[in-house]
Formats: sequence, C-alpha cells, structure tokens
Amino acid sequence: MKKNIIVHKAESRGKADHGWLKSRHTFSFAGYYNPERVHFGALRVLNDDIVKGGMGFSKHPHDNMEIISIPLLGDLEHKDSMGNTTVIRQNDVQIMSAGSGVVHSEYNKNKNSEVHFLQIWVFPKKQNIEPRYDQKTFLKSNRINKLQTIVSPDGQDAIKINQDAWFMLGSFEDGKTISYNFRSKNSGLYAFVLEGKFKIAGQSLEKRDGMEITEVNAIEIEAISNDAEILLMELPLSGF
Repeated sequence: MKKNIIVHKAESRGKADHGWLKSRHTFSFAGYYNPERVHFGALRVLNDDIVKGGMGFSKHPHDNMEIISIPLLGDLEHKDSMGNTTVIRQNDVQIMSAGSGVVHSEYNKNKNSEVHFLQIWVFPKKQNIEPRYDQKTFLKSNRINKLQTIVSPDGQDAIKINQDAWFMLGSFEDGKTISYNFRSKNSGLYAFVLEGKFKIAGQSLEKRDGMEITEVNAIEIEAISNDAEILLMELPLSGF
C-alpha cells in the first residue's frame, strides 16, 4: 500500500455499547485509544452513533472545537446555552463552533425509533471565538453523481467552519468516476464510505471503511455499486 494511503476498515474501529448508545470510533475517543489513530490533522473525532428512542446526551460542555453532526436516519433534537432548540434530520447538517465555551444536549426526538448520526470534531483555526451555531438542509438530488459541498471556511452554499476545511457528500451510480482536486497543498483528505462500494487510488472500500490520503494533488474516486454514498473531508495536516 502506498505510504500516502492508509485504509481504516470498518471493523477495525473502536467500539462502545452503553445500551442506549452504540458507537464506533474511527479515532481514539473516550475508552478507546489507538496510538496510531489519535487524529488525522485537524480531524479529531469521527463517531458513528446509534441512539435508542427517547435517549441521548444530557447537558455537557465543549470549548474550542468545531462539532459537526450529520444525521443518517431519524431525528436528533439539539438544545444549547446559546438559546438554540432545533431538530436535525436526514439531509441536514449541523455545526456548532464551541469557541470560548458552550453547553448543549442531544436527544433522539422519537420515542419508538433509533437515530443514527455521525458526530465529527475538528480542531479550530482560531481559539476562543464567540460560540456559533448553524444548520442547513442539503438535498440528495443535488449530489447525484457529483460532490456537494456541505462545509466550507466561507460558508458559501454550505455551512461555515472555523477552519480551512471542506466537507463534501456524493451519491453515485455504479461505474461513475470523478476526480477530486485538493484545494490546498497543505491538506489531507479523509474519505468515509456511507453506503455501497468505492475504489480509490486502487484500493477497494466498502460501507464504513475510511481512507487517509496525503501527498497528492488529486485523487480518482470510482463507485463500484449503485447508490454508493461517500463523505470527503479535506483538512489541514499540520499544527495539531
């Protein structure tokens, strides 16, 4: 395997089962520690969470972290010390810039069904900013056989992040190939397969597999199944 390509197979992730919460950790988190997977540049946490009906995370604090939530199934209710009370659903993306400090809670809005979501933490570019919250709906129809930017530093047609980072979602038909060109020579790319199968840089990836990609300017991404969905995250590599 090329030195600039590292594959994280789905089953190699950390695992936690708290009854009400089942979580898989791509990077070290809580009781899971892997010295080779503490973070990928600015990408600190990539958790794949399933929360039982009516259950959730009670009020807890954060500071100086960019926290992105992407619901995959169900409805997640968010409340915070900034006065926000919202529900995020499939095709929504939420970001909370914790900055100088914020308290929030997250609960499964529904009593009789699970909520499944990705929670992603990114180290911020600027410390101790005023806390900020945003969310937006991104229609799947706008990412068929192409990439849809959902997070960016300027927030143009996306939600704004306090970091030189870009997140993209794509949903592809079997055989569709695209080229992704890096936005910055100082960036790395983390690819995370949500559904289906892909081939990236000659490596086959399946559902919930991840891949670290560095030291290149562009990468070819090929879907090798129908309804193949992927999340790409380009982030700075140094200074963390």
